[in-house]
Amino acid sequence: MSKITIVKKKLNYFKKKIFVPGDKSLSIRWVLFASLGNGTSTAKNLLMSDDVFAAINAIRKLGIKVEIKNFKTKIYGKGLKGYKYKKNIIINSKNSGTLGRLISGILIDTPYPIKIIGDKSLSKRDFKRISDPLSKFGTKFKLNKNKNLPMTILGSTKISPIRYVENKGSAQCKSSVIFGAMKANGTTIIKAKKSRNHTELLCKYLKLPIKIKKKNKYDEIKVKKVTKIKPLNYNIPSDISSSAFFIVLTALSKNSKLTIKNVNVNETRTGIITILKKMGVNIVLKNKKIYKGENKSDIIIRGGNSIRPINSPSKLNSNAIDEFLVIFLVAAKAKGVSSFKNLAELNQKESPRLEWAKKILNLMGIKTIITKNSIKIFGNPNLEINKKIIIKNYMKDHRVFMTSVIAALSFGGEWKIYDTDSIKTSFPSFLRIINNLKK
Repeated sequence: MSKITIVKKKLNYFKKKIFVPGDKSLSIRWVLFASLGNGTSTAKNLLMSDDVFAAINAIRKLGIKVEIKNFKTKIYGKGLKGYKYKKNIIINSKNSGTLGRLISGILIDTPYPIKIIGDKSLSKRDFKRISDPLSKFGTKFKLNKNKNLPMTILGSTKISPIRYVENKGSAQCKSSVIFGAMKANGTTIIKAKKSRNHTELLCKYLKLPIKIKKKNKYDEIKVKKVTKIKPLNYNIPSDISSSAFFIVLTALSKNSKLTIKNVNVNETRTGIITILKKMGVNIVLKNKKIYKGENKSDIIIRGGNSIRPINSPSKLNSNAIDEFLVIFLVAAKAKGVSSFKNLAELNQKESPRLEWAKKILNLMGIKTIITKNSIKIFGNPNLEINKKIIIKNYMKDHRVFMTSVIAALSFGGEWKIYDTDSIKTSFPSFLRIINNLKK
């Protein structure tokens, strides 16, 4: 039976300092890089969520030893050719598109077929977008309905370099090809629309043979064959996508103040901060530092400012793609109409998120107009909800669940939200931190 969360009361005022768990994108990438390293890699603040455990279980199936003890995780890497391949290996990516797509790039030279599977939500997502470019290396793939999981990887012993144009702004597709390029005999050239650059930054920190030229609308990435990866010791910064829910909760809570410590503020991830500042939200970054190529900072938010509507620039979309659901709640409070365009990629996530944005906002009493890739939100600065709202059947999309909780705490009403366990995907401690804000 589905576990249900009920929220009956607004959260009106708080002044707190909080830590959120480690960045999910960095956690999964650390697991993969460490598994390919020559020697022992250690991580602190690794996100202990289902997506990350899926990555750990995947490399264990490939013969890599992992120890988790006293808040530290150790991975005993055996090098780029250190995976122990067996017949009939099945990698369960569960809900993680990042794992499923990135590890596919690593496995293009497997001597035996390897099957990638996922949960119901991930099995509906498009994996042709990575099988197409990866097949150019010489690897073959079999997909369900020529598009979906389960997907079988039929590796090749001869991996040739490729030229690849990534025009969707997908860091997962770009990263998958980067991992594949590490095994190709020659130089792979990638022309990629701007998107998250965690993989490139880790490659540069590890001094791998990668060169990046930043153009106006895209990056040109050249990757040569990698022969060795050194161990990676990493104290993983906190996740800005998880922090986003508390940023918005504070912005919508009059006279509240929140400090979120040690957050990854990589410039390809801070679209939410840029957008909310344009809408009048008081956000300050303090104690900025560069750590192993990544920017991190404390984020200080003060609530109570009047919210301005926004015609959100599309150039910020890839930098805020996981945060738009909760950003839309801020637009619901604005005095005027906010517009968000070119967001078709939102419907390539765990659920059709643009559709879910419409459903949630309409249930709240907010008028919306949506197309296949855009939404207009008619804000109401005086919005107070005084009715019962039920959220269910959303394919266990963790961000739909957390956005609904933030909406309930910000606008009132009695909310009955199904599938609480969905947060185990990315943010198991979400409700515990919420409860601490109430004290």
